[in-house]
Amino acid sequence: MEKCAYVRLDPKELKKRAEQAVAMLGECTVCAQACRVNRLHGELGICRAGRYAAVSSYGPHFGEEAPLVGKKGSGTIFFTHCNLRCEFCQNCEISQEGKGGEISPGELAGLMLHLQRMGCHNINLVSPSHFVPQFLEALVLAAARGLKIPVVYNTGGYDSVKTLALLDGVVDIYMPDIKFGDDDTARKYTGAAGYFTVVRGVIKEMHRQVGDLIIDGTGLAVRGLLVRHLILPGNLAGTEKVLEFLSREISPDTFINLMDQYYPAFQAFKYEELNRRLTPGEFREALKSAIKAGFSRIYTG
Repeated sequence: MEKCAYVRLDPKELKKRAEQAVAMLGECTVCAQACRVNRLHGELGICRAGRYAAVSSYGPHFGEEAPLVGKKGSGTIFFTHCNLRCEFCQNCEISQEGKGGEISPGELAGLMLHLQRMGCHNINLVSPSHFVPQFLEALVLAAARGLKIPVVYNTGGYDSVKTLALLDGVVDIYMPDIKFGDDDTARKYTGAAGYFTVVRGVIKEMHRQVGDLIIDGTGLAVRGLLVRHLILPGNLAGTEKVLEFLSREISPDTFINLMDQYYPAFQAFKYEELNRRLTPGEFREALKSAIKAGFSRIYTG
């Protein structure tokens, strides 16, 4: 089997990338928020994350897409905090309320190695946008100690292209969630300026690095782009616009997960338009839009 990306990378280059990323914390521009606070000295920006990574939980996860799960699960690491403020967040205890605790680079490396020993097929970094430097620090240590399974970058999409460049040749599988197809709507419900404008550049960079999703003979994803899109009531997410972008500007062979599991959570009750579940008809319309846009690799599990 072909080695995963970071195993092929020169260890000196990987260490250099980690050092460059950590330096960004001094005037933080790690994600698209670009708060420019000094996280090295304890200042906190929008994500409320400091110098060290914070983790809520970790372990084999079987609720992800089938190509990530296989027989022994995806090795998920749920990072605490988030660089978005989604009013309907279904993981608000972790992302908004800060459930979890800080760990050192060595401890994070140990978690990754433990997941590998458990037989997990990959290391799945959940909400890593604000902890890229800390991940790279840990990966230097973990790779030296024998980590060799693919890395999945599982993000809300509000990333920095400059930071993603440091992950070129490191990450095997990018799994962004395109939440909205309109900047104004996204700002209302996530607090992020220019969300769709940012995410379009992010997806292009991710696809440039890894291409379309490659699945091996055992059904496992080994490299490429997998896009998630949560369908919202009343088409608030702008599903057709999201699909049009992916088809025209990325690839009609993009592996897409159209997610129908929305339910009102966190602050969604404040908005009448978000305070209900999706109807079966709304999901069918989204699926028709994906087929009409030319997609054939559509996942709905």
